[in-house]
Amino acid sequence: MDVREFLARLRRQAFFEGQVAHVQELPARPPVFEAPRESLPPVLREVLGRLGISGLYSHQATAVDLVRAGQSIVVVTGTASGKTLCYTLPVVECLLEDPRATMLFLYPTKALAQDQLRGLTRLQFEDLGTTFLAGTYDGDTPQALRRKVRDGAGVVLTNPDMLHQGILPQHARWNRFFSNLRYVVIDEVHAYRGVFGSHLANVMRRLRRICRHYGSAPQFICSSATIANPKEHAERVCGLPMTLVDNDGSPRGPKWFVLWNPPPLKTAAAGAAGNWRVGGDRRSPLGEAMQLLSVLVKEGIQTIAFVRTRLAAELILRGVRDRLRPVSSRLADSVQAYRGGYLPEERREIERRLAEGEILGVASTNALELGIDIGSLDACLLVGYPGSVASLWQQAGRAGRGREEAIVFLLAQNAPMDQYLMAHEGYLFEQSPEQAVVDPDNPHITVGHLKCAAHELPLRVEEAQGFGPYAETVLEILEEDHLVRRIEGNWYWASTEYPAAQVNLRNIAGPVFTIQDEADGERVIGTLDEISALSQLHTHAVYLHGAETYFVDRLDLEQKIAFVVRRDLDYYTQSVQTSTIGIEETELDEEYRGGRLGYGDVTVTTTIPMFKKIRFHSRDSLGFEQLELPPQILETVAIWFVPPESLAQRLRAEGCLLGEALIGIANVFVEVAPLYVLCDTQDIGAVVDSHNLGREALFVHDRYPGGMGFARRCLDPFDAMLRTVAEVIRACGCADGCPSCVGSAVPPSAMTDLDSAVRGRIPDKRAARLLLDGLLG
Repeated sequence: MDVREFLARLRRQAFFEGQVAHVQELPARPPVFEAPRESLPPVLREVLGRLGISGLYSHQATAVDLVRAGQSIVVVTGTASGKTLCYTLPVVECLLEDPRATMLFLYPTKALAQDQLRGLTRLQFEDLGTTFLAGTYDGDTPQALRRKVRDGAGVVLTNPDMLHQGILPQHARWNRFFSNLRYVVIDEVHAYRGVFGSHLANVMRRLRRICRHYGSAPQFICSSATIANPKEHAERVCGLPMTLVDNDGSPRGPKWFVLWNPPPLKTAAAGAAGNWRVGGDRRSPLGEAMQLLSVLVKEGIQTIAFVRTRLAAELILRGVRDRLRPVSSRLADSVQAYRGGYLPEERREIERRLAEGEILGVASTNALELGIDIGSLDACLLVGYPGSVASLWQQAGRAGRGREEAIVFLLAQNAPMDQYLMAHEGYLFEQSPEQAVVDPDNPHITVGHLKCAAHELPLRVEEAQGFGPYAETVLEILEEDHLVRRIEGNWYWASTEYPAAQVNLRNIAGPVFTIQDEADGERVIGTLDEISALSQLHTHAVYLHGAETYFVDRLDLEQKIAFVVRRDLDYYTQSVQTSTIGIEETELDEEYRGGRLGYGDVTVTTTIPMFKKIRFHSRDSLGFEQLELPPQILETVAIWFVPPESLAQRLRAEGCLLGEALIGIANVFVEVAPLYVLCDTQDIGAVVDSHNLGREALFVHDRYPGGMGFARRCLDPFDAMLRTVAEVIRACGCADGCPSCVGSAVPPSAMTDLDSAVRGRIPDKRAARLLLDGLLG
């Protein structure tokens, strides 16, 4: 593929109207080979030879050396760099030395575990003696096979949920496995952040405790995408010192990265004159993706298009096939969609056809983002910024897995984050500033795991300290509730409950709402905490699950059940919320540019009087509907900023309101926070309030009881974040504010806006600019 020639042809297409905002050429990189200090056993060298591997890359050799030296490691290298060999080589070497040894592989998804099992199978050759029993142990594993894996497997591949609910509570049946456990592998450790990562860190505390009981002390081997704090993050999740391996020696073919910004829509007046309105609404990136994918497939360029929803994947599939069918029915049939909701055998067939080149174009949700093997692709379309630089490079890594030229397009949505990246191309091609955040000590998280730990084995007082500074207090509360009893320095489980069944690793402690699909025999498709349930599962809401759209028939507040039906809807819903905030305790209060910057405990009270319906992609409003829901009280943490009084006076002199300026800044701040903290915009909320500190202040709070650490992580880069907010607002060409800047449009993938009282309208852009210019100079 000659990318320069292709781009030249693309610019001659009828739909091209100057959408290319920037083209970045990423040069090819040669491989760096290295041998381990002590060479691999002859058998292993023969295995690698049969797989066509003549030598190890530098990071693979380093990983082997460190693991042999007894260290726990986290490997941070690019997509398709051969991270898997960093742990499979030590595992197979260990099994050759000690056939009784056992290994635990943890993957975030069942599909990835199945894919990696196929990879392990390729290392097994009977004539070389490298055969061992490896198997997946998850919800899809038949009962008979579960027993075989539990009693005889050397390598068990599972996910955190099954480890938490099905393995650790049954550890007596797994005594052979835990007694001989040598390595714990956590693949894609960057994916475990926020609530899920904090839960996993506590599951690892329980796992290490069970291992100590059976006399083992396994090493941990983690792999991660590029984030700002991989070593610290892996240490927080695993609870052990880790050594960083980041000397990536893998080769990379030349890659071209195109920032593609859909053109602004013509206004009625400007359209007649042939002029573009600057700022404001833009053409849908979905339509642009259909055009680009059609051109790429026509040229025989194998392409993957990543989208955020199942509906978007199906729309692209339909649109591209309609464009290609008049050209060639064979080409039209070579385009496919890939998403959750397909049967496993359907997904395997699509993966096979992709790997063998039968499919030329695929529109996929992020189900294909993680390392499932689909071979080398020539091009990749990212339809909207995926939310983090880590995800962006992981998706982009799907193109150019060989040494040929490859091309990646980032198609911008009409949202602040996407438009910022279009105007600041350097950000994507520098070191990621995102930090993964977990808070394993949050008492709302640890309470469930302390119950589980006491249920699994009597909990010694010194062991309880390993569950964080609040563990002793939490256990005393559990004793008052007659769930545990303290006898001679040990905590014993004193209930008939099975606590692991009550702890969902994706939710925080508290009331949990169950989501039932009425059309599928009331099958439970998920759960949500109470705060999220009221904003996302209210009656007549549209709920997105696994990129499917579900209509909420009704929300039963007493039974805590949302009854839903799957429908292909062309709109999403956004709850309109009003929030008040109260400072409970101040931990930090310091001067900042003539104003005040603070941090502490807060209580947020939220009511949801109504919701609005918004059409996907065009974001046209389809109307409002009233709601009657009880107010929600959230005890959490927040940072707050009070501008200097002199600036407030200057704004008043200019006829502007300080509150309007802060609302505009709040809108953009929530959108740019994921650039600095690896979180979703749903993880934090913003409130502008004047009751706490005597004048208007901007509060940014965690949306989880007790906090998750997101707001706290915004303190150090606060100045840089405000500068980014200023650049987003300044770079937008609109006159009075629009969804690309202070209006903060909700991205088409979202179904709820968490603080619509702040973020549901377009505030005064001029006021926001005056405040930021006066503050930052």
